[in-house]
Amino acid sequence: MPPRTTSPASVGARLITVLEAFTERAAALTLSELSRRTGLPLTSTHRLVGELAAGGLLERGEDGRYRIGLRLWEIASLAPRGVGLRESAMPFLEDLYEATHQHVQLAVLEGREVLYLERISGRDAVSIISRVGGRLAPHATGVGVVLLAHAPAEVQEEILAGPLRRFTDRTTTKPSELRRILADVRRNGYVITDGTVETVALSVAAPVRGADDTVVAAISVVVPAESARPREIVPAVVAAARGISRVLGAPSSQRLGRTVRRETHRRDLQI
Repeated sequence: MPPRTTSPASVGARLITVLEAFTERAAALTLSELSRRTGLPLTSTHRLVGELAAGGLLERGEDGRYRIGLRLWEIASLAPRGVGLRESAMPFLEDLYEATHQHVQLAVLEGREVLYLERISGRDAVSIISRVGGRLAPHATGVGVVLLAHAPAEVQEEILAGPLRRFTDRTTTKPSELRRILADVRRNGYVITDGTVETVALSVAAPVRGADDTVVAAISVVVPAESARPREIVPAVVAAARGISRVLGAPSSQRLGRTVRRETHRRDLQI
């Protein structure tokens, strides 16, 4: 994160600036580092950090560095979009995990990035860079491609206009090719991305719909690319996504559920 060249005007904006200085790679910072990253005078930084620490939003370690405090996590856990969605999704994510013992993820589109709300991982799961609370570019990830395929047109066009970062030689960076993939996702109801963020990982992802039937999230299973049989994983991922959608009240999932039950009943009668 480059240093700011101008200082935020209000106290609230300055507090936010201090909190935003922390990143995955800079999770512990000294006062001097915070001052440099925020562009705020050292005296102002000291006062703001003191107030945040007093409220439990920051914590000071024995090494003198500051870290995000548990109070901030406690407050963030009340965010309605994340909490209700996560609670509805967890039983289905757990089922997917039991079937694969790899990575099972839940994500939403936040701004122009994918935000990961939950991940269940096996001890021997393939190594990946995504993490709970982390963000990645949507064009390169399985959940991201699903979310982008169903995003508003203006969001799609802004992201397609680039630049589209290349993570590996398999990352789709041509807008025309990405448009084709997005159309396939809308038609098929899922996507398989192979080695687009890390060459060792393959992802199968599907959309989750909310009460108005719009796509509100995506789930995925990430497995080792070399031994993956993605076509065998697709039905389970799609079924889990539809199950979450049904819990969230998506009309299309309710209709689908009734259809599946009728077909099951017919087969039972024939047996």
